[in-house]
Amino acid sequence: MQTGSNSDQRNSKEATVGWKETVSQYQTPNPWRSLWQVINSVVPYLAIWYLMYRGLAISVWLTIPLAFLASGFLARTFIIFHDCGHGSFFKSWRANEVLGCVMGLLTFVPFHHWRWEHAMHHARAGDLDRRGSGDVWTMTVEEYLNAPRWKRFAYRIVRNPFVLLTFVPLILFLALQRVPSPGARKREKRSVYWTNAALLILVLLMGSLMGFKQFLLIQFLVILITSAVGVWLFYVQHQFEGVYWNRGRDWDFITAALKGSSYYKLPKVLQWFTGNIGFHHIHHLHPQIPNYLLEKCHKANPLFQAVKPVTLRSSLRSFRLHLWDEASERLVGFGHLATLRKARL
Repeated sequence: MQTGSNSDQRNSKEATVGWKETVSQYQTPNPWRSLWQVINSVVPYLAIWYLMYRGLAISVWLTIPLAFLASGFLARTFIIFHDCGHGSFFKSWRANEVLGCVMGLLTFVPFHHWRWEHAMHHARAGDLDRRGSGDVWTMTVEEYLNAPRWKRFAYRIVRNPFVLLTFVPLILFLALQRVPSPGARKREKRSVYWTNAALLILVLLMGSLMGFKQFLLIQFLVILITSAVGVWLFYVQHQFEGVYWNRGRDWDFITAALKGSSYYKLPKVLQWFTGNIGFHHIHHLHPQIPNYLLEKCHKANPLFQAVKPVTLRSSLRSFRLHLWDEASERLVGFGHLATLRKARL
């Protein structure tokens, strides 16, 4: 028994030491695979979008199921946009920039501004002292108890599952992405303005060709579904049972990547549509790995495979987790507050 235990410890140590060597083998993009992903994501999306337009002439009810399918391909398109933001989709910096800006128009997101905010998310994920930029609003138990009533009410509204998957995605993608964030540099601000101008031209052009009502209805349905999927994925990737959070002085990058980002084990078809983003622990550990190599990297090192997966079923329990309890170092629900108050009496 002791020999087996020592062997496991030795293997674990070797895996920990060797993770840099492992990820370095998968950080080089394959230009042909990248181009094929653009083709099998964007072309079907545009084709289904056209079918939605044609279907409107028959019945709006034909458009709704097609909207779900189109949203799947748009979600996959957003992953391309995401990889371009990390400079991982092509070897060429310029190619990533150009494609990222084009994908930004399809996803309604300004490329340079999003890249700047997303970089902060990667640098701060799991750090309690640096919350508030590019993450889900998360309060500690003590912060919630000491907050004024209006703030506690607002927090409960935002964390409500219905609000989180309907109003929040629309506000995020249709409103907040249209305005530069405080502290944004000139380049990031220009990215927002140019994207807004390009989207306005696109709306005017498409509206004049096919009718504003038809265009806005189709685009709204697709954005509604896609943004809800995106918010849910981002939420469950950092809000799950056993997640890691810590104060800045004790925060550790590797631990934050492997334990603060989920391994969301999805059915293969959903894994394909979401561009392997479920391997989020690998992505946070080394964001320069192209999405289509994340699974191979995950399987290449026992350290990565030791991360407990979050399944589609278990991820639903994330809806019950709302506050970070620093005493027990875990996410808890609002029901935990009543128990805590009783214990303090």
